[in-house]
Amino acid sequence: MRFLQQHLLLLVSVLSLNQGTTAQKAPGNFYPFDSVAGSIAVEDENSTYVGLSRPFVFFGRLYHQLYVNNNGHLSFIQPSTDFIPHPPPSYRGEDIIAPLWTDIDISPNGVISYKEYTEGVVLANATRDINLYFPDLSFTATWVFVATWHRVAYFLQPGTESSFQVVLISDGYLSFVLMNYEDVAPTADLVLAGYDTVNSARYFVIPDSSDGNSIPNLKNSSNVNVPGRWVFRVDSEQETVVGLRIRVTSYSDLTESGNILFIREKVKQELVDRGLPSMELKVRRVEKTTP
Repeated sequence: MRFLQQHLLLLVSVLSLNQGTTAQKAPGNFYPFDSVAGSIAVEDENSTYVGLSRPFVFFGRLYHQLYVNNNGHLSFIQPSTDFIPHPPPSYRGEDIIAPLWTDIDISPNGVISYKEYTEGVVLANATRDINLYFPDLSFTATWVFVATWHRVAYFLQPGTESSFQVVLISDGYLSFVLMNYEDVAPTADLVLAGYDTVNSARYFVIPDSSDGNSIPNLKNSSNVNVPGRWVFRVDSEQETVVGLRIRVTSYSDLTESGNILFIREKVKQELVDRGLPSMELKVRRVEKTTP
């Protein structure tokens, strides 16, 4: 039944999109995009292979290609037609970047487009943005890839419109991912925004992005104080070890292992909510003091 529905809708939407392959005005924080440079065919469960002019490093793995998948995510090893997201940690054998992974159908409305940049104002904008968010790096972008889902509908929900974008930025050594959001419609379908890696060695889920009723808030959330934008550095596979000393007031005895575990998970979630990736926390010492 689903096969018949999507192909009946296909006949209607091809005509409307053929009349609208002009450059789109980039909303809000979006990087420039248009449907002429590269666009997904108007077909449900579709993926498009893109050979990259410059390689992209994603947590230690070097990729010369990627797939722009209809259902709101990028993959590197193989195309993905999955319309049900795999929440991290999924421990799967693939790297995924998902600005908004859910069941998308662009046959009633919407455009999915992508474009590479190796010169011009987009590289200048990317350089400015990364140096603003990571001021200690002295970064100069040499390559940018932009994939945009513009006013796309959810499957069997014609009339819904969601706009979001993922931007890959590199200088050949350092790699970054930007996720930009404008208006995102709520949905009863499963959703996910974030990224996952091979065997879930590194992963991140944007807070509240796995709740279809909460995803309209993506337009207002951020980890860089820019509403509607999330930014991640994704080149290194090496773990960073840091020390964290905190003072906790509790009526529970924190020298007991169960209470320590509870507090540790609370601290971990707070750090993730503030934009840090998945991490392992180890408690070295607990000291009980008198108020």
